[in-house]
Amino acid sequence: MKERDSESFESLSQVLPNTSNPAHMIQMAMANSGSSAAAPPRQDQHDRSKWLLDCPEPPSPWHELKIQVKESFLTKAKRFKSLQKQPLPKRILSILQAVFPIFGWCRNYKLTMFKNDLMAGLTLASLCIPQSIGYATLAKLDPQYGLYSSVVPPLIYALMGTSREIAIGPVAVVSLLLSSMLQELIDPETDPLGYKKLVLTTTFFAGIFQASFGIFRLGFLVDFLSHAAIVGFMGGAAIVIGLQQLKGLLGITNFTTNTDIVSVLRAVWRSCHQQWSPHTFILGCSFLSFILIARFIGKRNKKLFWLPAIAPLISVVVSTLMVFLTKADEHGVKTVRHIRGGLNPISINDLEFNTPHLGHIAKIGLIVAVVALTEAIAVGRSFAGIKGYRLDGNKEMVAIGVMNVLGSFTSCYAATGSFSRTAVNFAAGCETAMSNIVMAVTVFIALECLTRLLYYTPIAILASIILSALPGLIDINEAIHIWKIDKLDFLALIGAFFGVLFGSVEIGLLVAVVISFAKIILISIRPGIETLGRIPGTDIFADTDQYPMSVKTPGVLICRVKSALLCFANASSIEERIMRWINEEEEDENTKSNDERKILFVVLDMSNLMNVDTSGITALVELHNNLIQNGIELVIVNPKWHVFHKLNQAKFVSKIGGRVYLTIGEALDACFGLKV
Repeated sequence: MKERDSESFESLSQVLPNTSNPAHMIQMAMANSGSSAAAPPRQDQHDRSKWLLDCPEPPSPWHELKIQVKESFLTKAKRFKSLQKQPLPKRILSILQAVFPIFGWCRNYKLTMFKNDLMAGLTLASLCIPQSIGYATLAKLDPQYGLYSSVVPPLIYALMGTSREIAIGPVAVVSLLLSSMLQELIDPETDPLGYKKLVLTTTFFAGIFQASFGIFRLGFLVDFLSHAAIVGFMGGAAIVIGLQQLKGLLGITNFTTNTDIVSVLRAVWRSCHQQWSPHTFILGCSFLSFILIARFIGKRNKKLFWLPAIAPLISVVVSTLMVFLTKADEHGVKTVRHIRGGLNPISINDLEFNTPHLGHIAKIGLIVAVVALTEAIAVGRSFAGIKGYRLDGNKEMVAIGVMNVLGSFTSCYAATGSFSRTAVNFAAGCETAMSNIVMAVTVFIALECLTRLLYYTPIAILASIILSALPGLIDINEAIHIWKIDKLDFLALIGAFFGVLFGSVEIGLLVAVVISFAKIILISIRPGIETLGRIPGTDIFADTDQYPMSVKTPGVLICRVKSALLCFANASSIEERIMRWINEEEEDENTKSNDERKILFVVLDMSNLMNVDTSGITALVELHNNLIQNGIELVIVNPKWHVFHKLNQAKFVSKIGGRVYLTIGEALDACFGLKV
């Protein structure tokens, strides 16, 4: 009967148009909007609305967690069953390939690939040896510990890692993290043995955390440090590291243990007025210039990629000969002196688990684990994308974690993937992780045979090598790119940068994480809402500000919530904004007559809304009551499963008369039918 009455009304309205009737205005606007699709039968529309109203209850968060865990175990169980069906030799090989990827790629390994890996590994070792010594001094350890960390960890990673290009070893940022945070517990100058034990224990905890992230698939924890925060943190850390190298470059004896820029510059200023070595400064600056020039030439001519790689080693050899022949160590030039050679000594007994600082050490280990993983995975994914293969993030975490745990047993401190050395490895034409094995063997030979020759190596050269590697950590172009794209991301970058520069490494990381979380919360709950209009010639409703050509439907205010969460933080603002729009529409007397101004419906599109809390539901109830008092009806479109369930539980759906629809078009058709 209602359908017949509606059809009679429509046929009558075509003969006798009535512009003062708001319902007729809605019909005419919908007809003139250019929609080529015919309106769906009202019975089908009613059925679809009933589907939405009668949908089952969504699963609880606990139930969803159980399903995820169950699926994870089922996947592993299926793999285990498929393994059981295979013959025993093939089953053993599959297990070995899953744990040690080297068993997968070594079957297709060829002599030509080994030639490329051999050249890449030797080139890598020529850069790694001087850098490792320098990074060990940055970590406030004896030089040999940097070399130790370039032997065992690369070998373990070559067995368990999935990246073909990544070069493993000590890096500047992790070395700075360890020295800046652990020296607050023990002074490395007064108690070097106790400090070394804390470094090894921290490395052990870092490895445990890293392996746990991979085993339990907790890689999302690494993403708490956004790309912008990492760029800012790396830039600030590079400047702090560079300022600390002024101690070696100037030959200063007494220097501050603080890492902030103010304390370091104050210490440099005081030392320059007291005692510093001009010979050391001239020597260090000369070889720093040589390394930077070699790097510039290597960038300009790709065929000379090997020149910046071997420039640090050449600097070490030449400067050592110069000091030895001129006896410059007797004239104020400080040298490395004794470096303990030989294979890595076992250090299991050096791990300190009975120390009162154990909780603090575990916290530092977690920070080191996250920063090291972030750098390694970012480097590995970058070069994997260039080569066109996929990097397994979970296996990478397990591999890096295991190599650091075993490294802590063999006198190694925290190692990870180095961007500068990985770039050299890639440019040298590496094919597989065999280049890491070649590098580790070369470093081991250097430990056995060449450590005595480094007795006269100047400290200034190690400072120069570290300084030459720092420009790669400061990415100004990326900072400008982030500023152009996302100002909130740039705020995280600046916060991390200045936090490291003027505070400490911990403060910089904390500021970066806090700003990143604040950005997520702000985007999720900011009171975003937009008015919608129909795009001419389509059934699409879009933002009227973004698409000025979109047509508003007279008598209907269509708006969409842009926030993912309707909660205590934004619900009142959204309610007030809708009422303000209605009042503005009602008070616009310049171009519209009284009948045209009347708002009959507010259609609220909830397609973007992922969840709603009790404050959000209360705001919706208040909005509905205010609309009813003004003679306006509220209609809801496309609420998500959990949102609809909560609204239904709060009896809100029944309060609005069950006016819940799948699309805006169906909501308008239903509204027009109700008014008719």
